[in-house]
This record gives sequence, structure tokens and C-alpha cells, in this order.
Amino acid sequence: MQQLRQYRQFWFVIILGVIALWLQFVNHQAMWAQILVTGLGLLLAIIMFVEMVRTLRSGKFGVDLLAITAVLATLAVGEYWAALIVLLMLTGGDALEDFAASRANSELQELLNNSPQTAHRANGEQLTDIAVSLVEVGDKLLVKPGEVMPVDGTLTTGPTTVNEASLTGEARPIEKQAGDTVMSGSINGEASVYLQADQTADNSQYQNIVRLVQQAEAQPAKFVRMADRYAVPFTLLAYVIAGLAWFFSGDPVRLAEVLVVASPCPLILAAPIALISGMSRASRNGIIVKTGTTLEKLAQVKTFAFDKTGTITQGRLVVDRVVPVTALPAEKLLQLAASTEQHSGHVLAQSLVAATTEELLPATEVNETTAQGVAAIVDGQEVRVGKSRFVTDDTVERSDQTAVYVSIAGIYQGYVSFNDRVRPEASQTMAALRTAGAEHLLMISGDRRPIAETIAGEVGIDQVHADCLPADKIKVLADLPAEQRPVAMVGDGINDAPSLATADVGIAMGAHGATAASESADAVVLKDDLTRVSTARQIAHDTMRVAKQAVLIGIFICTGLMLIASFGVIPAIIGAVFQEVVDTVTILYALRARTDR
Repeated sequence: MQQLRQYRQFWFVIILGVIALWLQFVNHQAMWAQILVTGLGLLLAIIMFVEMVRTLRSGKFGVDLLAITAVLATLAVGEYWAALIVLLMLTGGDALEDFAASRANSELQELLNNSPQTAHRANGEQLTDIAVSLVEVGDKLLVKPGEVMPVDGTLTTGPTTVNEASLTGEARPIEKQAGDTVMSGSINGEASVYLQADQTADNSQYQNIVRLVQQAEAQPAKFVRMADRYAVPFTLLAYVIAGLAWFFSGDPVRLAEVLVVASPCPLILAAPIALISGMSRASRNGIIVKTGTTLEKLAQVKTFAFDKTGTITQGRLVVDRVVPVTALPAEKLLQLAASTEQHSGHVLAQSLVAATTEELLPATEVNETTAQGVAAIVDGQEVRVGKSRFVTDDTVERSDQTAVYVSIAGIYQGYVSFNDRVRPEASQTMAALRTAGAEHLLMISGDRRPIAETIAGEVGIDQVHADCLPADKIKVLADLPAEQRPVAMVGDGINDAPSLATADVGIAMGAHGATAASESADAVVLKDDLTRVSTARQIAHDTMRVAKQAVLIGIFICTGLMLIASFGVIPAIIGAVFQEVVDTVTILYALRARTDR
């Protein structure tokens, strides 16, 4: 609605301006042209004054005061064509602001526009189109070629390819087979597939991102209020220069000539457009930034704190060592353990199967005891895999790592240990953060200290807090000294949500993380890639630099033009044109925050 009003005012000024030009230069009715422009100027000045009062009552400084004064001053001294140019460029600048903001925000809006609306529910051979909000967990859905996956689910048929660009920023097609999970919002390829719903629409990945985008659009940016504070001294400076020019020259026209180049647009346009552009750039890089304030704080962060599991590490246990205690070869021990566990859904069982290079042997009489282990007949012998007390009554050497123990025919054979692999990009991320100005890197983990310190040393983190419960993580962040703030916390699990909310900037690894973490965070990394954290820092730094530069460039140029105009060098009508050239330059400069460097 606001955008429509700005465009209407712009076209209203153009139409009446054309009429005024026709009256003066075709019909030779200069008086009527002046009356028309004066009436137009007074009408828009009143509208602007009312909007300025509303702005002041909301606690912000109304920077339109300069524009109103310039219009009234030029009309008062008979420079009505200069007043018309000011009105034309002012309303055109507002329309340009809306256009620029809309352009900068297009990537965020694309998420909302592509939100799935309907789903094809399959009941036997019959298909029924239903609203996506009516999909229930367990429903069987048909997704046709080129359609958007309506909810998070598991493919029951395949293969197909999906495009997850709107979710992760990666435009390449991704191969999916039957049994693979897909995220809502990803686009199906060239094959129709059936999908079993794992989540309702409200709890699916796409709707979570849409909520983040809506929250991002609804939140004001702190830097805009900073720009309003710049406006107070700038307005006073403009009035002082204009007043002195009038006083020393004795000519009121000099007042109008100074005020007409005192453009407030760099203050009210450049900073918001830069921030929106930066948020748009982050979105293209797979990062949802909820507010402009987040960008401002992230650019100033001195300390980055990381959770370990799922953040610094991959969050998936893999086989680390196979340790036989008899003459049985390690490869055979792993093969027997994997064959025994091959039908189990336990995460360690899956890791065993993935690690063996030998062909799995048939397992019969499989008996799985919850939280203890699995027993089965493999290769004609009873094999037990699980906790030490489950596999043998003997006392065995226990591994410091997560491990499963193996016995054959009641005889203890050894163990298989697991660890959580460090993300390959973790060291690169830490180095990039240090290069970008992060002075302190912390790990805050619930894991044991030896494991946490080993991981921290491997990736280049200099301070470790281990054995931390969620409340302990909050305390670590709260106890950081003032010289190490602002602090950003990076995590992915439900247990990280309180610390993400406590930190000055909370960054959630949202690709596979908990919804609670994403909703508590100020920024969400949509791709399972830790380097996006350092990318977010760089984007924030670039955005704030461009925003401040755009504001200061506009202020310095305007101040220089005011000083020149105070000597009567710049006629009012030329000054009006100069003013809007400055506006256009600052807006275009602010849009630089949208481009990757």
C-alpha cells in the first residue's frame, strides 16, 4: 500500500508538472503555471508534514523537515520551477527507494512465492487434491515432475532428482532414491514419485524457512535509527549554513538556494537499502538473517563460540578402530559385527554396516535387546554385539570412545570404537573468522574434556569449555568479559537453543538441526556447510561498510554543495537537480551491498 501511494504521488507531480509547463511555455500563462505549482507544492508539503509528525511521535527524527523547508522556501521567493523539481525528485526518490528495496529483497520473496499450496494424496489408485495444510504424517502423496515437494517426507519410489536451490542455495540437481528423505520446497525432477509424509506442512523445513523470512521482513533494523540520529546534526548544519548565507548576502533567495541542495535522502534511503541488500545477499548464499540488527552486530562480533557435535563435527559416528584381542583378523571381526547388526536400526549398527568392506553374511535367530545389543547366528556360531556386559561376563578393557564389544560362542573377541569426524571445512572456517577480525574462538561442549580438547586443537580453537549442560553454556556466554563482546554462538541441537538466544548473535546450523535451535537463532545456515558462518560474517562486514559509506558520501557531497550554494554560485533550479543526483548516487551505492565480492 505504501509503495502504491509513493507511485501515485510521483505520477501526480509529473502530470501537474506537464500541465504547468504547457501553461507557461505554450499558452503563455505564467501566473496560472505558478499558481498550479504553488498549490501542488503546498498540498504535498502538508502531506509530508503530517507523515513527519507521525514519524516524530514514533520516537524517530523526521528528516523530511529539510525537504519541506526547501519546497516552502523556493515557493516563497518565487522559484516555483525549482520547487517543482524538488517535488518531482523527492517523490521519484521515494518511488526509487521502493523499487530498489523490492529488487534487493527479491530472493527472500521467492521463498514465499514458491510455497507449496496443494498436495496429491494417494488412496490406492485414487488421487485427491488437498490443501497442503491438511496433509497428515503418514499420508502417501504423489509428486509430479516439476512440482514442489509439499512436506518433509521419505520417498517410497524412485529414482528422481530434486532441486534444493530455494533451501540451500545450491542449484545443481541432487539424485534421490527410494528411502531417501526430501525437504519441502525442493522441486521434483522429471519423474513422478510417491512420498510418505514425515511432517505436517507447519513443521516442515520450507514453512520453517518461510516463518524466518516473514520475521526478517517484520523486524526493523537498528542502523536505520542510527541514520535518524545522523539527521539531527545534518539538519542543524543545513539551517546554519542557509541562515548565514541569507544574513551575509541580505538576499532570501540565497536561503532557498542552500536548502534546495540539502538532501535528506542519503539518510532515509541509503542505510535501509544497504541492509536489505545485505540480507538478500545472505539469502543467496544459503543464510537467512532475521533482522538488519543481526547484520550490524555480526559485523562487530569479537568472539565466536561453537557447539561441538553436529557443528564442529559432522554429528555422525563412524568406525574409528577395530581392536581384536584374539587371533581373529580385524576385517573378520568387523564383518561378523556388521552381519549381526545389519537388520538393526541403531545408529551404531548403520555405521558398522557402512564401514565393512567384506560381504555381509546371513544372520538368523536375530534377537535385539533394547539399549544392550544384538545376538544372532552368523556363520554357524552365536555372535553377540553390544555393551560389554551384554556380550561377556568377563572383565574387559573398556574403550575411552563410544564402542561396541563382540563375542563369538561366548568368547570375547574385541571391540569396535567410533568417533565423530571433524567437518573437513572446520579448520578453514576458523582461519577465515580470524582473518575477518574474530579475536576469540571458543568451544562449548557437553562432551568430555579430552575429546573436546582434541577436536578443538585439530580445528584451531583456542579455548574449550567441556562437560557443559545447557545451563552451563548460558553461564559461559554470560561470564565473558566486556572486551570479548559481542559474542556469536553457533549450534544445531535443541540443547543449543537457550545459548543461541542468550548470545548477542545466535547462528543455527539449520540444514539438519532442530527447529528449536533455528527459531531461537538470529541467523540460520540452510546448507550443511560450516564455511557459511564465515561467509555470513563477511557479508555483515561488507554490508555495514557500504551502508555507512553511502550515508557519509551523501552527507559530505550535500555539505559541499551547500557551502558552494551559500555564495550564490548555484541557482535554485540547478541546485534542485544536483540534490537528486546525490540521492540517486547514494541509492545506487547502497545497492552494492547486494553483490558478492
